[in-house]
Amino acid sequence: MSLIGKQVLPFTAQAYHNGKFITVTEEDFKGKWSVVCFYPADFTFVCPTELEDLQNHYEQLKELGVEVYSVSTDTHFTHKAWHDTSKAISKIQYVMIGDPAHIISRNFDVLDENTGLANRGTFIIDPDGVIQTVEINADGIGRDASILIDKIKAAQYVRNHPNEVCPAKWKEGKETLQPSLDLVGKI
Repeated sequence: MSLIGKQVLPFTAQAYHNGKFITVTEEDFKGKWSVVCFYPADFTFVCPTELEDLQNHYEQLKELGVEVYSVSTDTHFTHKAWHDTSKAISKIQYVMIGDPAHIISRNFDVLDENTGLANRGTFIIDPDGVIQTVEINADGIGRDASILIDKIKAAQYVRNHPNEVCPAKWKEGKETLQPSLDLVGKI
């Protein structure tokens, strides 16, 4: 069952953020755009490259009004230890959520029940707390934050222009489409 168009389910979790432990709930996703990035585990291989890439694009994401949340089934304590020891992870300024009880991973349908780890899932959530995009990658395939930025811009554009849609490879400022009877069969 698709999560597109669904409200984020309730949860309460502990997170590591800028040297502090904080509590995060689904309510934190409301009132702004959010990216929730699930990854299998701290102290691994592909994960730090993805999280560092997100950090490298974090300022641009914030300029778009987006907050980033990374989530793994590790604890918030493990996130702090990883942040304190990894060159790549020490750069992270966004929230790192711990999900050792697997509640959030199950809510977003990314939990591998056999391993107890989250799949590589990326979700764009609108300011109403509704999921707008879902991307799930196999463990060995890392994600690219620059592509994520294009998706966010498209989601924001469609939200602000409800009678328009963004075609394939759409970039900000490029032509959109206005679905209508006259457009059927013309593309």
